[in-house]
Amino acid sequence: MGLKQLAAKKEPKIGNFIVEFATPGIGHILKAAGMDFAFFDMEHSGFSFETLKSAVRYFEAAGIPTITRVPALENDMLARACDMGAEGLLAPMISTPAQAKAMVDSVKYYPTGKRGVGLQMAHDNYRAAPVAEALNAANARTAVVCLIETAEGAENVDAIATVPGVDGLWVGHFDLSVSLGIPGEFSNPVFLAAVDRIIAAAKKHNRFLGRLVPNVEQGITLYKQGFDFICYSGDIWVLRDGLAAAGKAIREGVR
Repeated sequence: MGLKQLAAKKEPKIGNFIVEFATPGIGHILKAAGMDFAFFDMEHSGFSFETLKSAVRYFEAAGIPTITRVPALENDMLARACDMGAEGLLAPMISTPAQAKAMVDSVKYYPTGKRGVGLQMAHDNYRAAPVAEALNAANARTAVVCLIETAEGAENVDAIATVPGVDGLWVGHFDLSVSLGIPGEFSNPVFLAAVDRIIAAAKKHNRFLGRLVPNVEQGITLYKQGFDFICYSGDIWVLRDGLAAAGKAIREGVR
């Protein structure tokens, strides 16, 4: 199942943020845990395009659709990630409809976008096909996800969501709070109003909506508000916190 097929399902989609571990088993680990998708982060990690190319195969082998965040809104980053096989593309700080259109142009082939053509490579599983068929298949497979994490982006989100080719919106909650001048104040009415605008735009224009969450309770709350892609914690923190809790419990239990 691809990311777009997953997005079409009317149920919560639960995933994990991958920022540290890109081992061959990572996709199967997520699958065994019952995860629906992976958020593979190239912005805040040391992951290279070579690492992405391998990781895409690990997730694909396990049947885990993947959203890949590239480091910046640049054509060579978005298009190259697509060539490596990434299907869901996300770029930081999308603040205007023009930036959303630039994403679409980098991710989609003619006639939807302006992505440079490279066929019979990783993204189409090295298969030969008539050119028009290959371009249409790639356009159908790839998804553009706009990361809304600036005050300007929250103000413009309705227009961003109307851009043809945009499939989903993602809230970058920390950067959004900083841009609003209230770092980390996620219960501040100003922050909540900005998030409400994003939720309303996603519902109005039928775009899927995602966010990272640090705990189960917040995941449940956000799903009820309209977020259907719930990315629970990340590989670093699941491992660290699980080990910390177990280590503490054992030490206390043997006293």
